[in-house]
Amino acid sequence: MSSAPTALVELDGVSHSYGGPTVLHHVHVGIEPGSFLGIIGPSGSGKTTMLRLVLGSLQPTEGTVHRRPGIRIAYVPQVETVNWNFPITVGEVVLMAGAPSWRRPWSTATERREVAVTLEQLGLGGLEDRHIRELSGGQQQRVFLARALHRKPDLLVLDEPTSGVDVRTRHEVVHLLTDLHRAGMAVILTTHDINGLAAHLPRIACVNRELIAIGTPREVLTPDVLERTYGAPMEVLEHGGMLLVTDSRLESA
Repeated sequence: MSSAPTALVELDGVSHSYGGPTVLHHVHVGIEPGSFLGIIGPSGSGKTTMLRLVLGSLQPTEGTVHRRPGIRIAYVPQVETVNWNFPITVGEVVLMAGAPSWRRPWSTATERREVAVTLEQLGLGGLEDRHIRELSGGQQQRVFLARALHRKPDLLVLDEPTSGVDVRTRHEVVHLLTDLHRAGMAVILTTHDINGLAAHLPRIACVNRELIAIGTPREVLTPDVLERTYGAPMEVLEHGGMLLVTDSRLESA
């Protein structure tokens, strides 16, 4: 009798090609309950492909993706991909996470109360009827986090959650994701922000068409691993107990 899988999602020897060269090759990664994983790598390295394989919106050309039966996965897109002029309110965005019903296209009082509770938890209380374009950058990011959390997910998946936001918003997002992780939620995200986000995560995967390394920041944020990941020399310094990655090409320019 086989035991139940421990991982929420496991990529088992997964490769993918969009009909041309392989963009992700033979990746093995397990996402355990309560884990917090950041995926870093250059543009075109396969980071988003890896997320789509986790989500199930993309099927591998080789290998297998195992998902725990009944798992609830929620996705937060890049804020840069959102049409902020679309006529929709904060509350309506969050309600989009609910199960659709052809019998009842409107929301119930119970659903609206649940939305209000979720928004309050994220510091957005009272903004249900506000148009999304009227929000600050940090508030806009939290609206889509609220939509994801409204699904009560086991796993939260985010694509570049700090891309295109200012420093203050980035700090807000980092603190919020840290709080969710501490509360027991599993989180996986992609990021280009090594120093502002990735260096603060418990676990990092370095990807460039294959899995170069995976482990804690101190295990993977090394000159050797970073050069293999980005194809260029990188320096790693330590300041105040924190790692700081710099581009050697900039230092010598």
